[in-house]
Amino acid sequence: MFISSAFAQTAPAAAAGGDMASSLMSMLPLVLMFVVLYFVMIRPQMKRQKEHRAMIDALAKGDEIATAGGLLGKVTKLGDSHLGVEIAAGVEVQLQRSAVVQVLPKGTLK
Repeated sequence: MFISSAFAQTAPAAAAGGDMASSLMSMLPLVLMFVVLYFVMIRPQMKRQKEHRAMIDALAKGDEIATAGGLLGKVTKLGDSHLGVEIAAGVEVQLQRSAVVQVLPKGTLK
């Protein structure tokens, strides 16, 4: 009883030429969403990463920096992956280069 009524409701077969166009039109919103996602999220993130890498590579002795943990200090030693940072007179700590979030203007620390 229920099976026979289900067969009666099947849709007629679509034309072969219209099938390709309809499948492309159904993919269009997905493609547009990916393009918007790229320009709104992915591209700005890549730009920030590139700027941060350039800032870290340009560090030099005497630069005043702020770290991700909130420490402020002056760069005293440079290594490949670590920095020596003086946070107070006679107090020096070792930090990873990636922990630096900002290079401060000269004279900020006194």
